[in-house]
Amino acid sequence: MEFLKPLQTDLAVEARENIVEQTSAPISGLHVENDENDEDVTITRVTIDSDQAQQMVGKPKGIYVTVEAPGLRYKNTPLSAKVMNYVAQELAKLLHVSSDATILIVGLGNWNVTPDALGPRTIDKIVVTRHLDDLLSPELKGGVRRVCALAPGVLGLTGMETAEIIKGVVAEVKPQTVIAIDALAAASSSRVVTTIQLSTTGIHPGSGVGNKRFGLTEDSLGVPVIAIGVPTVVHASTIAMDTIHILQEHAAFARYFKSLETLSDQDQQKVIRQVLPDILGDMMVTPKEVDRMIDDIAVVVAGGINQALHPNIDYENIHMYLH
Repeated sequence: MEFLKPLQTDLAVEARENIVEQTSAPISGLHVENDENDEDVTITRVTIDSDQAQQMVGKPKGIYVTVEAPGLRYKNTPLSAKVMNYVAQELAKLLHVSSDATILIVGLGNWNVTPDALGPRTIDKIVVTRHLDDLLSPELKGGVRRVCALAPGVLGLTGMETAEIIKGVVAEVKPQTVIAIDALAAASSSRVVTTIQLSTTGIHPGSGVGNKRFGLTEDSLGVPVIAIGVPTVVHASTIAMDTIHILQEHAAFARYFKSLETLSDQDQQKVIRQVLPDILGDMMVTPKEVDRMIDDIAVVVAGGINQALHPNIDYENIHMYLH
């Protein structure tokens, strides 16, 4: 059976959903675990550990965890705190480093372009401690890892590939793990700035929007790379698909889309992909409130990282402890 590739997406959960829609047969080496104990937050863990699953899903072997909370689209401080805790818990499970390990956190993206600024804005909120070894109080040592952070910019701003910059820093700092933060592309508009993905496979900056750069992976950097990303854009064809589905379900308009009822989602995707390029090309779409949403989600991502890396610190009072 020939599988239709999913709409451009960096989310493994969406790539897996696309395959499931096309076949009910189990896929060897593809394991999914859902945690829906919280009515506000859904956690999905996708593990890819076979060549077959890797080829069918279109994602490298590894573990992918998504934390989804539709309410993040709105200003909701209690929910943000809850998601922050979930991110910290899931990140702690993926980290395999000692309590005195050095961690390099990299915020990828262009700080001048809001939908691509998640990485740099998150870095602004990371608690860096590598320079404080001799200043931390005895009760904090052992529960505070040596953390350093960098927002290297993008090729168009620096004239250097991001991977080149990070390779040089890794060679000098010698971290045990790199955590790379980046904005992603989704295949579902409902997941824009409401979903956080953590993975053990590293990251390929710009891949979700068709602008592939050199990857930041364990193979390229020589140390494990954990990627944390949030979808901030969707492809224009996704908006078209969502619109068609809504109109098909709306009684007043359903009769106009009667002919499309016989087409599967995959066939509808093919039609849209054939029609849109001449009109919209590779246009990417982002919410009009993206500036506020990026700031809010950056706080959540940074808070989750801080809690996972510094488990013995009361996050609410962390600045008091370190100054």
